[in-house]
Amino acid sequence: MMGQIEENASQHGRTIPVERVQIGARMEKNLVKVLKALAEYFDVSLGDLLEGIVLHAFEQKHPFGEETLKRIAQLKEVYGMDYDASVSHRFIEQTAHNEPS
Repeated sequence: MMGQIEENASQHGRTIPVERVQIGARMEKNLVKVLKALAEYFDVSLGDLLEGIVLHAFEQKHPFGEETLKRIAQLKEVYGMDYDASVSHRFIEQTAHNEPS
């Protein structure tokens, strides 16, 4: 992903000033761990990584190459992220009232 971003920046030869805002988003804990580790691997902020992923998704492009997908699989194993996109609409918020016994 980062190679694609750098390549696109050099192709267009310009930077684009942006105004960033804080967002109050909540995400599944193990997914966040994987994303943070991936951001650290690329030496970018979590926000920069998420921006890149979303911009690629908006254009129906794959944000990651084969090597990065292998790294993601390793990180998912390390952080116990044992699910894929097929479960995204079945997440249920775990609270003290509905924790499994």
